[in-house]
Amino acid sequence: MIFDVKGLIHPPDRVIAYLRYFEDSAGDRVRFGKRYAKVYSLSDRDRILGERYPHYIYYDHVFDERMEGVPRDYILKLYKPVEKASTLSSRDDLDIVEYQAVRLIQVIHDFTGVSLSYIGVSGSILVDLHSFESDIDIIVYGRRNCLSVYDGLKILLGEKRGGFSPYSLNDLKRLYDFRSRDTWMPFERFYEVESRKVCQGRFLGRDFFVRFVVDWDEVGESYGDRLYRFIGYARVKARVEDDSDSIFTPCRYTVSNVEVLSGVKDVKPLIEVTSFRGRFCGQARKGESVIAEGRVEKVIEKSGYEYYRLVIGNRPSDFMAIGES
Repeated sequence: MIFDVKGLIHPPDRVIAYLRYFEDSAGDRVRFGKRYAKVYSLSDRDRILGERYPHYIYYDHVFDERMEGVPRDYILKLYKPVEKASTLSSRDDLDIVEYQAVRLIQVIHDFTGVSLSYIGVSGSILVDLHSFESDIDIIVYGRRNCLSVYDGLKILLGEKRGGFSPYSLNDLKRLYDFRSRDTWMPFERFYEVESRKVCQGRFLGRDFFVRFVVDWDEVGESYGDRLYRFIGYARVKARVEDDSDSIFTPCRYTVSNVEVLSGVKDVKPLIEVTSFRGRFCGQARKGESVIAEGRVEKVIEKSGYEYYRLVIGNRPSDFMAIGES
């Protein structure tokens, strides 16, 4: 089984990670003579593990949630995106998907000056399970590097340079059909948000997604520094006060003027909206009014200070959109 690592804070005995591929004789991906199936929705990941490998599901007392996590003693291999990108760049037998991934990284490096030691390739290419139709998934590490690449992509996409082009209306309809299986919202709202994102688009005609992640010395939190207590679910209206962490995974939006529209009511002060899913990065900008629905958590600092946050992305009904209603 191959898992996606989630978040930057992990317990000492496990890595919080969610099932992505597993060996299956009916699977449509092949690697080293073995067939694999790819799992998309979070509910399917939980179901498969619950039925077959329940020891990968556990209750985390810090996050107050049943989560998927791999015990450290069970880890056989750690796939490193930067190392994979370096390996691919040194080969001369790449297939078209691998070649385009290497080319995308090189264009970003040449245009922004960000070192190749901070840019990696992720997704199916990382684990040699890509197909001809696969997307290119890239990771950039380090706050300053991420901001440089983000600004560079604005130009490359806006001017359609270096093989980059923004998503067309048809592209976004296709993306909506895929995303709405796991996260639903009206297409008009989806289009309004997704059409202005620069972390995604087309490169040499192929879909790409760039994930921005802070470096380890920029995390600023260790496991257990804060406790998170589940309160319930709510839909809120709020104003975005700070979007400086919105492009990163996990993403975070500081909010004010919060009005609870439905769900749990006593959540003052609710001061942030956050998500561990890349699809909610760059979802809103400073000064915008948003509607969001998700899991409400009380955050308890070591100092005793308490506040609330809204976590979006765990359920198909979770969303974040621009607008008043």
